[in-house]
Amino acid sequence: MEKAKTIAVNMAVIAAIAIVLIWGITWYRQWSQFNKGEKAMDAGDYIAAIAGYESAIHMYTPWSPLVERSAERLWGITEGYERNGDPERALIACRSLRSSFYAARGLYTPGKEWIASCDAKIDGLVKLQAQLQRR
Repeated sequence: MEKAKTIAVNMAVIAAIAIVLIWGITWYRQWSQFNKGEKAMDAGDYIAAIAGYESAIHMYTPWSPLVERSAERLWGITEGYERNGDPERALIACRSLRSSFYAARGLYTPGKEWIASCDAKIDGLVKLQAQLQRR
């Protein structure tokens, strides 16, 4: 019986260490992608920034402030393209934001509010794009 307890404790410790390592690696990669997005934004390369922020959300870790910051940056890019009359690129940014949260879902779906906002924004952008194409 003592041997079984020792094995169970060892397995629990190994499992806990594995979870911490996976979380740590994911968190590090999230920071890395977010920083790539920030550098691209500073350089004015909005498409690369979209990719960086989208990847940061894909590396979802609970309670990470970078998920919300990345979502806010993607939303800002969407609105910037929309203001500048470029619905095609606005759609790229908005769809990236929405799909990032769908990609991060597991036992629950994070970012439900963002998804709902994106759905409404995408509907409007598609209509705007159709109007511009008719001209």
